[in-house]
Amino acid sequence: MTTGEITERLLENQTAIITGASRGIGEQTAYTLAAAGADVVLNGRDEMRLYAVKERIINELGRRAVVVVGDAKDPQTAKRAVQTAIDFFGRIDILVNNAGMNSRSSTADTTLEDWQQVIDVNLNSVFYFCKEVLPFMVTQKRGKIVNVSSKASKTPHQNAAPSYGASKAGVNYLTMHLASEYAKDNIYVNAICPGPVETDMTRQWSPEYRMKVLEGMPFKKLGTPQEVARTILFFASSLSDYVTGETLNVNGGTYMN
Repeated sequence: MTTGEITERLLENQTAIITGASRGIGEQTAYTLAAAGADVVLNGRDEMRLYAVKERIINELGRRAVVVVGDAKDPQTAKRAVQTAIDFFGRIDILVNNAGMNSRSSTADTTLEDWQQVIDVNLNSVFYFCKEVLPFMVTQKRGKIVNVSSKASKTPHQNAAPSYGASKAGVNYLTMHLASEYAKDNIYVNAICPGPVETDMTRQWSPEYRMKVLEGMPFKKLGTPQEVARTILFFASSLSDYVTGETLNVNGGTYMN
């Protein structure tokens, strides 16, 4: 059996929910999990882009995909996504909490509204989706949850607002707590901490700032959504069946611990 054949069968007959699936890491994760055999529920706010991802998955991979448009920070979105997965596919095996936002304001310039919005999107949404999927995973006695955190959760970054690092650090703790609490139910909860990745966000950098970032990176290159998605596939599959509660750096060596 070739490596490609093994990859194609890793998630056969499984169902995955991916938040923030309309672009960047989320879009590539949806495609990667579908390529490994999963049926996918695509969540995000950009309806047009979500349906484009859905059509690509159906037409290129022959997998099933459904769209749930909604803001991940709204608890009702999590309820609708989970119910959609059950209605269409009858099960939930994988949850990827990828929805997120950044803010670059200083502490002095961060308003209470800005602080709350970042916490809602980056941290509260993770809790909402986990809380909704866990009862189904407990019944199945099996589940994989992958939370997308950030390098900023582990080390201060002056180009990010304090709310961003704090929200992602909260994701790391929630990951460990749920991993410990639900190990008895054969549910695995892990997180990844990406560093700079080629996305819409990083393409907005000035040439000067981009060069500064690259100079501080061992490989002198940004990561790709595909490289991050492959790490998510590892945590979503049986390849990681002796790993839980981990927050894995996926940053080309820009932060090591």
